[in-house]
Amino acid sequence: MDRLLVIGGDAAGMTAASTAKRLAGDALEVVVLERGDWTSYSACGIPYWIAGDVKDHHDLVARTPAEHRARGIDVRTRTTAVAVDLDARTVTAQDEHGTESTLGFDHLLVATGAQPVRPPLPGIDADGVLGVQTLDDGVKVLAELERDPERVVVVGSGYVGLEMAEACLRHGSQVTVLERSAEPMGLLDPDLGEQVAAAVRGLGIELVAGTTVTGFRTGPDGRVTGVETESGVHDADLVVLGLGVTARSELVADAVELGARGGIVVDEHQAVPGRDGVWAAGDCVVTQHRLTGELVHVPLGTHANKQGLVAGRAIAAAVTGDASLRGEPFPGVIGTAITKVCDLEIAVTGLSESAARDAGFDPVVATIESTTSAGYFPGAEQLTLRLVADRASRLPIGAQIVGRQGAGWRIDTLAMALWTSTTVDDLAMTDLAYAPPFSSVWDPVQVAARVAARRLGTMV
Repeated sequence: MDRLLVIGGDAAGMTAASTAKRLAGDALEVVVLERGDWTSYSACGIPYWIAGDVKDHHDLVARTPAEHRARGIDVRTRTTAVAVDLDARTVTAQDEHGTESTLGFDHLLVATGAQPVRPPLPGIDADGVLGVQTLDDGVKVLAELERDPERVVVVGSGYVGLEMAEACLRHGSQVTVLERSAEPMGLLDPDLGEQVAAAVRGLGIELVAGTTVTGFRTGPDGRVTGVETESGVHDADLVVLGLGVTARSELVADAVELGARGGIVVDEHQAVPGRDGVWAAGDCVVTQHRLTGELVHVPLGTHANKQGLVAGRAIAAAVTGDASLRGEPFPGVIGTAITKVCDLEIAVTGLSESAARDAGFDPVVATIESTTSAGYFPGAEQLTLRLVADRASRLPIGAQIVGRQGAGWRIDTLAMALWTSTTVDDLAMTDLAYAPPFSSVWDPVQVAARVAARRLGTMV
């Protein structure tokens, strides 16, 4: 019997473990090492649990360790992989008591996820300076908020930073967000970022943009008391880091090729090139961007689950010798994402205008102002939609949406247009659903596509 050893028990790791065990059956022993207490949980849901929208962190867990064990998977929680020897095909693990053991493997899946960026600034390791990546991180942040901190400083204004700023505000704290760039949400073009900034400030959050954090002040007890920036000091009883993440790949960094943000390079079936029987999936890997061809690090649960499925199938095929189990490869990413600040929805897919130019495209940009439903219908909300198309191919290559409730879901239509190489002409004439409570007779997606087509000279 072959042994599959999985390091990491969240989305990618447990999807791969479950898939491989289901397909390979008794031919495969599966052992999972998970350093925390939970498996198969939604990390993206953590800010909403902290905010109170999700009542209990157990609601974020799709399948518990006990449920996985009942399906024949040996899940070992509170067990950390501390060393990997790919040549000897062994992993050294340490349990919660510090006891070490060595496990051999025939197949290894690295699904160690990502870790919050913690730049080497003075005081960053002080008590009260926390990142948010795992359920254990969420437990720590919530425990801090239950102490009723008067002042919370969030460093960074990406997805997690803004979601956590709103969550902390709802706990009654005074919240300041510090951002190095001129506007929040760096994936957005500046004018759309200004809309987000206005919404953040409208909540009562202090947003300080264009400032760089230089360190963290601490008190005699070693706890954070303030955040130092180039423009001054911001008092803080709690600091939440929202500076993005890097791949947690240090266990195998010396033995495999690494790409952007330390992500492990894998092939289309999640196998590590040159390392037979070694696989990686989830937030610890890089994957190909379908528009640019570059290897990018895009840590999202959607990709992690799909990559886990691809890896699990490939591992089962390797174990059984049945190539039909291998299934389809992971097809890459285009960078589709969505979030919200209060009722302001923010969504992106593909490339911005500047990113398109950097990638060698000749972009044409169409920006329209519209409404989430027919303008005359009660409750119609404003939205801004920006569509980026390539002049030579007339294909959409990027889109951004900022608007009130009901705006953001349109990003999926645009993502599918990018995914399937639908021209702006075809997108403008696509048979989309219409009723006044949901859109105008010309949906904003189609209006933007028509504007782009006119600028390309292919539609009057």
